[in-house]
Amino acid sequence: MIFKSVGDDRPYPDHGLRTPKDWAEIPPRQVHLDELVTTKATLDLHSLLAEDSTFYGDLFAHVVQWRGVLYLEDGLHRALRTALQQRNILHARVLEL
Repeated sequence: MIFKSVGDDRPYPDHGLRTPKDWAEIPPRQVHLDELVTTKATLDLHSLLAEDSTFYGDLFAHVVQWRGVLYLEDGLHRALRTALQQRNILHARVLEL
């Protein structure tokens, strides 16, 4: 299994971070894919396969740590690319709630 679990919602409270600029204040760190719970059960293949998928957004995935669980809020396509390249570590900005 690539992820710890596949979810389809955000069970944590609203954190107020909306834009890449908001998230930019959080330094990136390494996260193991098998520690992540996704907040989306589906993925747009255009996002996964696009060469410029990070051109307009943050280079790092966005993860929310809540009650000891790491939720992948944004960057599912980055995480899957990482797995397809047979790597198990993703660089992400982790917001601790």
